Amino acid sequence: MKILQVMAGAAHGGAETAFVDMCIALSEAGEQVEVATRPNPLRVGRLMKAGLKVHELRFGSAWDLYTPFKLKKIICNFQPHIVQTWMSRAAQKTPGWHKSDKIQRYLVVSRLGGYYKVKHFKNTDYFTTITPDIRRYLIEGDVAEDKVRHINNFAETEDVINPVNRAALDTPKNAPVLLALGRLHESKAFDTLQRAIKDIPGVYLWIAGEGPQRAELEQLCAALGLTDRVRFLGWRDDRAALFQAADMCVFSSRYEPFGTVFVQSWAQKTPLITTDADGPRQYVRDKEDGLVVPVDDVKALSAAIERIVGDSELSERLVLNGYRRYQEEFTKENTVQSYLSFFHEILEKEELSSAA
Repeated sequence: MKILQVMAGAAHGGAETAFVDMCIALSEAGEQVEVATRPNPLRVGRLMKAGLKVHELRFGSAWDLYTPFKLKKIICNFQPHIVQTWMSRAAQKTPGWHKSDKIQRYLVVSRLGGYYKVKHFKNTDYFTTITPDIRRYLIEGDVAEDKVRHINNFAETEDVINPVNRAALDTPKNAPVLLALGRLHESKAFDTLQRAIKDIPGVYLWIAGEGPQRAELEQLCAALGLTDRVRFLGWRDDRAALFQAADMCVFSSRYEPFGTVFVQSWAQKTPLITTDADGPRQYVRDKEDGLVVPVDDVKALSAAIERIVGDSELSERLVLNGYRRYQEEFTKENTVQSYLSFFHEILEKEELSSAA
């Protein structure tokens, strides 16, 4: 099957990482994959290293007419069976098939990781959503039920031989280490997380990510007197090594439609603390495979951190149950097979061939 993957994307972000992971996973599964995305050294570098053909496009504002024109050219040359778009900008720029194109018909499948306005998806034939609630949202927005399929994200992390060296991050060998990953943005509530550790002596916090709130978070860190215990690591491509060096993962988001970080924590057998933001609330079971606290509740978050630090039996139970959830619901193999099954199903429904 030929699949064109399309994403505009920010410089950094979880959706952008999931996009690259999925493109590579589909290629590794034996599908013919090409990619259209904005120029980005990290993303494009990973994709090209994996052997994928990458088309770098602007994905500008509404006045950007070159991107849809170029996408049509790419589609005509590649002749995909499926064009999968990520988020609203890519869907808006991706042209739907028309009989005047004089090429085989293709289906536009939009993958939604958030509650986007349906009006941005006029050229979309089918949808996939990363949570049941986003699927509900689309159906309530008058999208036909048989046009929407919920498919979980998968947790993909790199192979790792050794954990990150704590000394290299100026962190004591035996100190409890909290790992937080994500874009440095207000939605991730890293400010709340810093306040939560202020009065927990000896705990270190590694924040792996980059984004517009970095200067503000560093200023808060200094104001709270945490400069000696908080490490801003920037955007990292060694997620597994970080997880294996940490004692727990803390997912402090205020707003999170899904949140692949909690799945990565399960996959890496790292005790999980999360808020009850939309995504985690649909999956994480409090005190069974993670500790769940209210959004922006500093005291509750502090108490959860202290519980993990002081209760090894609890930590072991969370790890065991979390890893079981990962194996049953969030492996790469399960997600890729779910996508391919859906693609074949809709192509057959539309009486289209998936033969290359």
